Amino acid sequence: MTEFNQFIHHLLNLEKLAAGEFWSLVISTVILVLAAFLLNHIVRYVLLNGIHRFIKMSKNTWDDTLLNDQVLVRISKLTAPILIYYTIPMMLPPDNIGYEILVKFSLVYITSSSLLLVNGWLIATYNIFQLKDKYKNRPLKGMLQTTQVFLFLIGSIIVISIIISKSPTYLLTTLGASAAIIILIFKDSIMGFVAGIQLSANDMIKVGDWITVPNYDADGTVLEVSLNTVKVQNFDNTIITLPPYALTSGSFRNWKGMLKSGNRRIKRAIYMDMTSIRFCTTNDLEEFKKIDLIRDYIEQTEKEIGNHNKQNNIDASVWANGRRQTNVGVFRAYLKNYLLHQPTINATNLCMVRQLQPTEKGLPVEVYAFANTTNWEEYEQIQSDLFDHILATIPQFGLRLFQTPTGYDLSTLTTTRINTTVSATEEKQQN
Repeated sequence: MTEFNQFIHHLLNLEKLAAGEFWSLVISTVILVLAAFLLNHIVRYVLLNGIHRFIKMSKNTWDDTLLNDQVLVRISKLTAPILIYYTIPMMLPPDNIGYEILVKFSLVYITSSSLLLVNGWLIATYNIFQLKDKYKNRPLKGMLQTTQVFLFLIGSIIVISIIISKSPTYLLTTLGASAAIIILIFKDSIMGFVAGIQLSANDMIKVGDWITVPNYDADGTVLEVSLNTVKVQNFDNTIITLPPYALTSGSFRNWKGMLKSGNRRIKRAIYMDMTSIRFCTTNDLEEFKKIDLIRDYIEQTEKEIGNHNKQNNIDASVWANGRRQTNVGVFRAYLKNYLLHQPTINATNLCMVRQLQPTEKGLPVEVYAFANTTNWEEYEQIQSDLFDHILATIPQFGLRLFQTPTGYDLSTLTTTRINTTVSATEEKQQN
């Protein structure tokens, strides 16, 4: 019997009871537990009403987050188990079964409370970094969750080792033998952790970025980057979740460079019917000169061509000899000048009209320019207005667009053939 038990034994006159020693142990244990939790409430009151006020008075903001109410409460919870652990020898003899139970309970309580406290600090640190512009859109949540997984894994090993009275090294050795199973269980978490580091270190993705991942049908804004998932809100407001390692093992498109530049590329081709392409006659050039945007171009080009043909004694009576302007070449020059004169097109970026490889659909003429906006609706309006004008202007240059025959074309062709046949038959009858 300890000195404190003897004190309780004599104080309460338990010598007369047959089970006096037992009751003295029970009463001592109750007093110890009550004192511990009373101290816990006192410490909590001091922390929340004393230190908390001092923290609020400081001009710094990081300490408000790092030592918030939840963290202070978790600090106060360490008081009771620590007091019990260090005062148990005063209450119970080492050979008593209650001694071992209280020691293990105290150690498990201390370990659990310490884990919760460290986890609270991790969350607070994460919140502090999230307030900074430099780290605001970094995929830090995945790193936080990975750290939490390792923290609670280590804490679980320590708690189990306390309960079974074995060294943590013994458990780690046992777990090492089944490492393959552990890796299989935590495969997604491990791969997500590695992918999160790669995404963060290489600045590949941030919350708020517009990304396109064709393999996962994702095209929208990144909402969250966590340990096991990346949440993307598509433009139709659907939300797609995909694993982080899908972004590092495969390919995806991040549009943040375009958004930062303030310009969005227009790259679209129209197909010309190649049978409508021809050399320009004098009458054609005179008609084209009426178009303000290419008058100077035609006059200067005609002068250069005339000098070239004259210097080389070209026989201009043959169309294939020397140099001549074509209706498609004049059209490309017109279209280039038209783009450069549009206020919605950024003339400082690359702007060109080019021919692509001819196909069975005709000759592709591609417009390559940059709209001076990244707003989707404005961009589509600019592009639509541009090609509305192009499509309406093409016939003026004697060109035809290629279009796969439709039912209307076929019906018109059939009607024409029938009318031709009828006319021929009537003509024969008259003769």
